Amino acid sequence: MNKSIYFFKKKKTHYIPYLPLMCVCVFCQIVGCKVCRVPEGSTERYTRWINSLSPEQLLTQVYTSHGPTVIMPTWFCSRDWFEKVGPFNEGGKGVPEDLLFFYQSLRRGGHAIRVDECLLVYRYHEHAATHSVLEETIWSLRVHFLQERVLSQWESFTVWNAGKQGRRLYRSLSPTNQKKVKAFCDVDENKIQKGFYTYEESKERPKPRIPVLHFTNASPPFIVCVKLDMTHGVLEGNLRSLQLKEGIHYYHFS
Repeated sequence: MNKSIYFFKKKKTHYIPYLPLMCVCVFCQIVGCKVCRVPEGSTERYTRWINSLSPEQLLTQVYTSHGPTVIMPTWFCSRDWFEKVGPFNEGGKGVPEDLLFFYQSLRRGGHAIRVDECLLVYRYHEHAATHSVLEETIWSLRVHFLQERVLSQWESFTVWNAGKQGRRLYRSLSPTNQKKVKAFCDVDENKIQKGFYTYEESKERPKPRIPVLHFTNASPPFIVCVKLDMTHGVLEGNLRSLQLKEGIHYYHFS
């Protein structure tokens, strides 16, 4: 195998040496790059997210609603790795084949690498196939993968967001993982003053009542159900104030 990768951009050849991590296990990598969005400004939050993730976050932020942390149109990998992971799901319209393949690659012990240069023009259009995938389909896959990879390793945890998204996650969990939720936490005083979230749909008697705390009174680990890049830096600042490490003390699920 050559020790260099060539990308083509605007009819010019760009020579990019392998990153050290790629040399360690190039066999089990999905490799991609940054993208330039056209029209400029379309899907602005999503584009900023896929272009700004750190190498560590390419693995820790795989549970968010954005999907694969390395965008599929930029992917390449060895044929051996593709055959080990398995073919794309050919179910057709409405099937998130990129997310399914990406999750399966991670299950097999694969990694994700991004070359930090914009080497692809990624055009947005209203009739893209991605719009045919139901949000509920993506949600179910994300919840299953979170439970499989993270929650199965934890004895208890706190859901960061006592609002709609946090409660939805709680209701979507298996009974075993619901019992691991020791509290919700939030910054909204109205939610905190209520003191508890009662799971009204539960068949248990008495119905489960989960405490709602201010985030400064809650304890890790956390599953953060607040959308990234939507609070003008407040969420990120609150996480930093607790001196938490992503991938150890918390994971984003937003």
